[in-house]
Amino acid sequence: MGILTLTLFLMVQYLPAQISAAAEPPELAIFRKAYPDVIFESAWNDGIGDWRIRITVPGQPARTTELCWAGGRFLPAAQLANRDSYWGLLYPYAEKLPDPADFTPEEIARIRGFSSDENRRTGAGSPPFFFDALYDSASQDSLEKHIITVTFLGKRVRVHQRLEAPLKRADERITALARTDSGVQTFINELTQIDGYFWREIRDTSRRSFHSLGLAIDILPAGYGNKIIYWSWQKDRDPENWMLTPLSQRWMPPDPVIAIFEDEGFIWGGKWSIWDNMHFEYHPELIIYRDYNKE
Repeated sequence: MGILTLTLFLMVQYLPAQISAAAEPPELAIFRKAYPDVIFESAWNDGIGDWRIRITVPGQPARTTELCWAGGRFLPAAQLANRDSYWGLLYPYAEKLPDPADFTPEEIARIRGFSSDENRRTGAGSPPFFFDALYDSASQDSLEKHIITVTFLGKRVRVHQRLEAPLKRADERITALARTDSGVQTFINELTQIDGYFWREIRDTSRRSFHSLGLAIDILPAGYGNKIIYWSWQKDRDPENWMLTPLSQRWMPPDPVIAIFEDEGFIWGGKWSIWDNMHFEYHPELIIYRDYNKE
């Protein structure tokens, strides 16, 4: 079954009755599945030539935001003229860890360009508007009403309250697995800290990090296992060929730990072309999108 068939099927399950499942962007079904407590309503707007998406997040009071679909970017109408400055929110998240030993010269050149200082300063980036609507994160003051402290793998970490349940499930599953998997137990034992919420911009950019929304955690082992953990630190040492760092020289969580995180809606930064192996980020929509594309 292809992605279009699956998404149309899911829309029948999640769409309000008054909305035409055949007309609106089918990818909206992915967001409804990823955030089942959030109401997504769509209506075509002739004035802007696009779908207006009304997003209602439950709470006391509920919060409602209207954004334009903009090819999956979720932009305010005032930003439609700048749509090329933003990526779509749905993009491929790798099933398997990319191995630099298999990179073609074209892929190496693409990664060099993508990671360049110029591209990171001026290139397109993730639009914040959907996440600001969902997580109440348009300002530091509004967001911090939703930041809580949880215990994860024995460490205290500050995150958005919407991460409390998936992190609790991941903690329980990883802890249970450690009873029978010595590699997972060693991974837990070697953790020195876990960093979460911190209002800041992404390095070398003017865009907020997902740590600024409380949606990301960095898992830090003692001495990084005497391996390399972050692309930019390696780029400082080897500006031309950092992306060819063998997987064997990079610190990584155990595969079963990564799988549990992904099953609970987190993506792992180790699969990015500019890899961040300590980093997990809550994006259930990307896990659902990847799994639909596998069909």
